[in-house]
Amino acid sequence: MEGDTDMIKVLSYWMQGEINNFIIVWLLVLLSLSYCYFSGKILSKGTPRLVAFLPVVFIFLLLPLKLHSMIFVGFTSFFIAWLANFKLLMFAFNKGPLSDPSELSLLAFLAIACLPIKLQNSQTEKAHKSLFNYAVKGLLWALLLKINYDYTDYIHPTIILGMYCVYIYFSLEIGLAITGAMAQALLRTELEPQFNQPYLSTSLHDFWGRRWNLMVSRILRPSIYVPVRSWSVNIVGKKWAALPAIMSTFVVSALIHELIYYYLGRVKPTWEITCFFLLHGAFLTAEIGVKKSTKGRRIHIPRIIATISTIGFTIITAFWLFFPQLLRCKAFERASAEYVAVSAFVKDVLRAYSKQIKQTALYEFPWELFVLKQIIGWMIA
Repeated sequence: MEGDTDMIKVLSYWMQGEINNFIIVWLLVLLSLSYCYFSGKILSKGTPRLVAFLPVVFIFLLLPLKLHSMIFVGFTSFFIAWLANFKLLMFAFNKGPLSDPSELSLLAFLAIACLPIKLQNSQTEKAHKSLFNYAVKGLLWALLLKINYDYTDYIHPTIILGMYCVYIYFSLEIGLAITGAMAQALLRTELEPQFNQPYLSTSLHDFWGRRWNLMVSRILRPSIYVPVRSWSVNIVGKKWAALPAIMSTFVVSALIHELIYYYLGRVKPTWEITCFFLLHGAFLTAEIGVKKSTKGRRIHIPRIIATISTIGFTIITAFWLFFPQLLRCKAFERASAEYVAVSAFVKDVLRAYSKQIKQTALYEFPWELFVLKQIIGWMIA
């Protein structure tokens, strides 16, 4: 679309294909969740709600198949096929963040249901990161994107995999932070953070439970961990009930990740990602088991050693089991190309908008738009 500065033509060009599909998918998501919101006000918890919500759950499992972009598929499948479905299933039994629709407006219900956010309660310690922190990570992310797009042929494959680890972390944290910031502005309330410096983890328990992608932990804990632990008390006793609950949680997480990988690649599963989460589940279960069996005789490990061991184990197992499926479907190359396309879209819109401003007499605009015109001209120069 280089060179075309007509706003209508620019938007119509970019609205074709995938962006159009993306808009249709999310309109269906919002309509489906609105149905669940009003149904929840009428139907009692339990079987009536569950029967009413199951068609929506099924639709949410199918909708990511209507998209093909790595960016759109990745975030849509995570937001609706995983988080929204789990929240709706808990809501059917009056559990989870949607449990009382009478206290939530429709707007708040929609945002909490389909976005990876959780309202911050008064007891939660605030842990906001500075804008500078995100700016630095954004610049590093852009640098990695540039290197991955232009220079991968000149870099050793092992270094590339290491870059992918950082790339995934930055992509998730920045993407979820942007989503959270928009939701926070929309709802005018504080939200809990999504990440808590996972690179400082001192154990697998610390990494998965307190630092990495916390929205997933907040969903899996009430939906899988707590019920399984309650059932396990009568079988293995209260002391050891957490162990089967931890393993069950990782099994579910593994299967959901396998589904998301299928959405991304549309190829037959090879189950490597399942093995990754089962391996981490087994090691975390062993870690908790050792801590319980040696309670009162705690072994002190220097923090630096514990951090290096934890992050090292996570990276090595990611190289072995997490990345192969992504590499086979060329996920990183496709995502890099799509980010370049997004950049082209933004430039086209800014260029067209700048032309419109220039074609309109300056006296018809307030001084703020005159300043905006100068900024846009500088950005596309």
